[in-house]
Amino acid sequence: MHKKVTYILVGLLVLLLVLIRAYENVLFYDPYLTFFENDYLYIDSPRREVLKLVLSTTFRFLLNTVISLGILYLIFKDKSIVKFSIIIFAVAYVLLLIPFLYFVINPNQEDYYLFFNIRRFLIQPIGLILLLPAFYYYKLNR
Repeated sequence: MHKKVTYILVGLLVLLLVLIRAYENVLFYDPYLTFFENDYLYIDSPRREVLKLVLSTTFRFLLNTVISLGILYLIFKDKSIVKFSIIIFAVAYVLLLIPFLYFVINPNQEDYYLFFNIRRFLIQPIGLILLLPAFYYYKLNR
C-alpha cells in the first residue's frame, strides 16, 4: 500500500475516534458523562440502567478497539502485532469490566475517582495510546 494511502486511512480512523468522542452523548447511553463533568466528589451517583450502561460501554469499547486495531495494522503492517493487541484488549476489557460493574452497582463517594479512571480506560482509546509507542520501540529494537 502506498504511504500516502496509509496516512490517509490512519487519518480517517483517527477522525472516527474523534467523532466517537465528539458525539458520545448522542451515540451512547452513559449518565456518568454529565456526572463527571460536575463536582462529582460531593454529589450522589446518577440513576442508571446497569444493563444498558454495560452494553453501551461495551459497544463503545469495541468500536474504539476495532478502530485502534486498524490503526495499528496500517502503521506496522504486522498481523502478529494485531493478534497480540487483540489479546491485550480482551484481557484489559475483562479486568476493567469487573471493577466497573462493582462501582456501578455499589456507588460510594470515596470510590468515584477510581471509578472515573477505570471508566476512562473502557470508553477512551487509551490502549492505542499505550500500544503505539510500545510497538514502535519493539520494532526499533528487533
